[in-house]
Amino acid sequence: MSYEFDFSERVGRVEPSATLAISNLAGELEADGVDVVDLSVGEPDFPTPENVIRAGQEAMASGHTGYTSSNGITELREAVAEKLRGDGIDASSDEIIVTPGGKQALYETIQTVVDDGDEVVLLDPAWVSYEAMVKLAGGDLSRVDLSPHGFQLEPALDELSETVSDDTELLVVNSPSNPTGAVYSDAALEGVRDLAVDHDFAVISDEIYEQITYGVEQTSLATLDGMADRTITINGFSKAYSMTGWRLGYLHAPEELISEAGKLHSHSVSCAVNFVQHAGVEAITNTETAVDQMVQAFEERRDMLVEMFDERGVEVSVPDGAFYMMLPVDDDQQWCENAIQEAHVATVPGSAFGAPGYARISYAASKERLQEAVERLDDGGLL
Repeated sequence: MSYEFDFSERVGRVEPSATLAISNLAGELEADGVDVVDLSVGEPDFPTPENVIRAGQEAMASGHTGYTSSNGITELREAVAEKLRGDGIDASSDEIIVTPGGKQALYETIQTVVDDGDEVVLLDPAWVSYEAMVKLAGGDLSRVDLSPHGFQLEPALDELSETVSDDTELLVVNSPSNPTGAVYSDAALEGVRDLAVDHDFAVISDEIYEQITYGVEQTSLATLDGMADRTITINGFSKAYSMTGWRLGYLHAPEELISEAGKLHSHSVSCAVNFVQHAGVEAITNTETAVDQMVQAFEERRDMLVEMFDERGVEVSVPDGAFYMMLPVDDDQQWCENAIQEAHVATVPGSAFGAPGYARISYAASKERLQEAVERLDDGGLL
């Protein structure tokens, strides 16, 4: 007689990541010899800068292969704090936890702040894992749809005001946004500040794409008056430094939250990888040129896609940051299935982000592959 596991109720609340599911399907097709243009995963197509790789290698050679202090090596926490102070956030190294990826920083924060039945507000379209993390923590979700407003928050402030209340525990803000590439205006963030203060709730500011912007400035929420003691700033190294596989991120928050989140951190992952943290010091202090070159390439790709879609009569909201674009379609689930099965172009249904009627395209791919993707979609009658 075989054993049957009795799985926890909390795991049953969530589904696997939609973006990774599409990527896995693309991988299966490629394994069968199909040439797939994979525009589904948010991973820069650039190599990690050479100086960062060397720093990691040198750290290993120097013996930095054991455990570190749970919250991270002093050099990296001080470098992060200095970076945040440059952004206008009054940060100290004691207010930082270094994590294995920005996703872990988000997970630890939500687990620390959200109790069963707590209300968490998301701004749709929203990154797929926010919902899953809130459900795993037992929270209840309320959502504000930014799609009718060109994915911008400022024109939706009245709707946000109607959604939040004194019962709200947490609001998640992601600017620049995954999946839309929207960068929220200072007026929008000031509106968030006013509501957070009036209703006394905390805000996660997910700034993982903050260095990838095009002609606009990204403002950190924690710099606004009244927000320093109620904002948890999340960031990481995956996107700007093309270090997705290194798994390195961090959270910054008031020391009392760091103390509580540190319990979860120490009992789960122990610490981020030692030599990776040393590579992170190099990345955060000495890669400005490499980052600028990547951002310039992303901007050129964005402009090319906007032009190619416009030539085919498809109007898209032009993203101001990150490397994603939302393509309007009729039935997003069916469209994305047709796109990968018939045109061999992998995209993600907008429904996964709370935005039915759109498909998310990642332009973290070469111009040649992006051109190939648009031509395949056009030839397949999908545009």
